[in-house]
Amino acid sequence: MKALAVLLLVPGGAFAQEFVPVAGSLDDEAFYRAVACAAAPGGRCRKPFLRWSDDRRRDLSVALASVTDTLEPWQRDLYERGLSNAVAQINALDAGIRLSRGDGAGDIEVHIVATPPGHVMRDTGVPDLDGALLSLGRVALRARDGEIREALIAVSAQARRREIASILLEEIVQSLGLMTDVRGPAYRRSLFSEDGNSVVRLEGQDAMALRRHYAPDPVDRTEPSAPTTDISTGPEPEES
Repeated sequence: MKALAVLLLVPGGAFAQEFVPVAGSLDDEAFYRAVACAAAPGGRCRKPFLRWSDDRRRDLSVALASVTDTLEPWQRDLYERGLSNAVAQINALDAGIRLSRGDGAGDIEVHIVATPPGHVMRDTGVPDLDGALLSLGRVALRARDGEIREALIAVSAQARRREIASILLEEIVQSLGLMTDVRGPAYRRSLFSEDGNSVVRLEGQDAMALRRHYAPDPVDRTEPSAPTTDISTGPEPEES
């Protein structure tokens, strides 16, 4: 089961596309547009570009905001270490964004919930999460005019221990605005793979995408004059 589900709490629209299917390897431009705005190769964006503002991106706090009482101490240690690894991986890229660990409230809040995978979250104490379907992990972004204001991450306490670090890394990268996965055999070892939760390092095109997203002058807001490819993504997910 894939860890990713993204709920966009963006006034004025709903953006349901969760992955872009691809037949083979993409060049850097196509890969970036796929994960940043859900564009199929050669096609138009299907989501807005979202980023943290210039004045916040240099010191974003990431907090383990709540942990279900069902979590054993050894399990909590796995989530704590996974979160620290995710922060270290992102900071090591020198990508124009800097994260720090915090306690309690944070710009990016992580909630470990008792909800089993595939069930609807209830009684989490977080209104933006309650009532939403949880696969393994889920990101809720609140944004306006292309600027992310806050991010909430929920991860099931029943995630398999070998997947925890990968899930946390992916969800935090998603919370920085790279919201869409890719599906294809060439990307089975990508953090953005729709079909796996095993990557714990930011390398190759995964690292490139985050660096580009927070480059001083990213060239990504123009659209091609007409899409050359329009690949179906299958049924829409339940989020809105």
